[in-house]
Amino acid sequence: MEQQPILIDGRQHDLGDGFVVRRLLPVLQARHVGPFVFYDHMGPAQFAPGRGMDVRPHPHIGLATVTWLFDGAIRHRDSLGSVADIRPGEVNWMTSGHGIVHSERTPPEERRDGQTVHGIQVWVALPQSDAEVDPEFHHHDASQLPRIERDGASLVLIAGTAYGQQSPVKVFAPMFFVQAHLKAGSELEWPSEHVERGLHVIDGEVQWGSLTVASQRIAVQSGEKAAPLRATQDSRVMLFGGAPLDGERHLWWNFVASSRERIEEAKQAWAEQRFPRIPGDDQEFIPLPER
Repeated sequence: MEQQPILIDGRQHDLGDGFVVRRLLPVLQARHVGPFVFYDHMGPAQFAPGRGMDVRPHPHIGLATVTWLFDGAIRHRDSLGSVADIRPGEVNWMTSGHGIVHSERTPPEERRDGQTVHGIQVWVALPQSDAEVDPEFHHHDASQLPRIERDGASLVLIAGTAYGQQSPVKVFAPMFFVQAHLKAGSELEWPSEHVERGLHVIDGEVQWGSLTVASQRIAVQSGEKAAPLRATQDSRVMLFGGAPLDGERHLWWNFVASSRERIEEAKQAWAEQRFPRIPGDDQEFIPLPER
């Protein structure tokens, strides 16, 4: 029997300077969808000339972070020495493994001129067997990503496999992450090889079975069968999901792990500044939260 999708509103946070983030995962109804354990919708936020985003150096373990922008630019730096400006249509994929530190800031030119920032940031939990791999960072230009045309739908495969295509982004478990533009009245089937799936409507409105999913909302569903999506108006959406996780995960601050003990180890290591530093951005850091 086909399960009905569940609608999720998420929670909105104002990070200052009008920079609003809507946290869509995890929530009580869905702690994870496939390997996706964290899903943020950033902005759109307008930064005036001279102002910008400054996410100071902070650590991660047990996950991969993915940034996908619709507008603006963000400069990534990490403790491997990676430096990469990400812009719309490009992928920054950072595998934290046993531990990495990174920062995200507005590049100098965009800070000087002002910019709009709008995008998605997600965390993908690593399989337990890969949770302690060496950290890696990979940047992929827009030209490297598969583009898929369906009747009334234009898709970009950001990561994983879908619709007979495979992204060059290195992943560790079966998953898919897709941006789709749907014309009003068009229908789109889900990738058949994945049994957990989520829909995020950036703008527009989409009918999923009997459920209407409006802008800024997500819906999630699991099972072998899923009703197709039908756009009731021109819509821009994100599709994500994959195979079920190989066990529950604990999330605390920026850490993801299969055991609370591993989280405590990471907390202690950051408190004692035993994580590696970021070349060129080592004068600041985000302190360990008190709670």
